[in-house]
Amino acid sequence: MTEREPAPEATDEEPSGPRSMTFGEHVIAFVKELLMVVIGAIIVASLVRYFVGQMFIIPSQSMENTLQIGDRVVVEKLSSIKRGQVVVFKDPGGWLNEESEGSERGPVGRALEFIGVLPDSSADHLIKRVVGLPGDQVICCDSKGRITVNQQPLDETSYLYTDSSGQQSVPSDIRFDVVVPDGRIFVLGDNRSESRDSRCHLNDSGTVKGENAFVPEDLVVGRAIAIAWPLSDASRLPIPSTYDTVPPGKSPAPGTAEVRAGADANC
Repeated sequence: MTEREPAPEATDEEPSGPRSMTFGEHVIAFVKELLMVVIGAIIVASLVRYFVGQMFIIPSQSMENTLQIGDRVVVEKLSSIKRGQVVVFKDPGGWLNEESEGSERGPVGRALEFIGVLPDSSADHLIKRVVGLPGDQVICCDSKGRITVNQQPLDETSYLYTDSSGQQSVPSDIRFDVVVPDGRIFVLGDNRSESRDSRCHLNDSGTVKGENAFVPEDLVVGRAIAIAWPLSDASRLPIPSTYDTVPPGKSPAPGTAEVRAGADANC
């Protein structure tokens, strides 16, 4: 027979549990969690600003009455460019006055703008309406004074500037006939008499005369989809129905701009 091992002696000591955190340790843990949340929020906000959308402040009267000076507009960056959209784009070069400046903000304001909490206040962006896509022939004007795109007259009465007396501005005082080159768009402001848009650069010198009148698609930041502020003006910015019936342009689009414009194509 084998001898049994003696049973372990009972002790009065209880197994030790987890040690309670001190007040200081609780504070440190809370601060760490808070920093993680804040950093995560900043990263998400920055990614949304650069890849999804951001807000811009309207700096001029070139898009009245659709957009007023000081309006905050939401710009989304996921849609493809279509005729009739209101788009924000970087200055192609020479479109903005040299004295134009953005809103002056301190370091905190610039940081909040960088992560997308505040709207972009920089002075190197413009906002206009897309009238012509690559391959489109845009002409001003037909016998009724309307701009045509691929021989289709545009009914622009829903968005062209109207003054306090009810008088609506004409589609354009500048005569032109252009074909939009590949990779570029032709844009106009809704307040045509106060807008330095594609028409104003048809006589610019360059590799090809008037090439600077057409905005490179890669300079387009995105489409303005809504007015977010002031709340009294909050509304969507849909594509006007007149663009629904515009037929397609030349395919493939020409590699260089085709421009015919008079000496008055300056603003």
